Amino acid sequence: MKLLLPEPIDVREIPAPIRHATIFSILEQLQPGEAVRIASDHDPFPLRRQIEIRYAGAFSWSYLLQGPDIWQVEIGRGNDAGSAADCGGTNSEPGSHSCTCGGH
Repeated sequence: MKLLLPEPIDVREIPAPIRHATIFSILEQLQPGEAVRIASDHDPFPLRRQIEIRYAGAFSWSYLLQGPDIWQVEIGRGNDAGSAADCGGTNSEPGSHSCTCGGH
């Protein structure tokens, strides 16, 4: 995967109320084959679950460091960019879209 940024994004610097939304926005900008790294002071597993639900298989998740003081994860967009829409809906068949965003 090609890294979007050379350094990990330290999510501790993002205010908690907008942290996950900010990360989702960054992920939605990734092109197929690109990745971003995040660093956190706790296991970001809840974020992983949200990504899996919201983007259904569109992103990979690899732990680079696993605590106890810092966790670092690489999140990459798969090469099949058509497998999920930015809103989290999936395109299982050409011309179809399942979500509540309005169908793009």
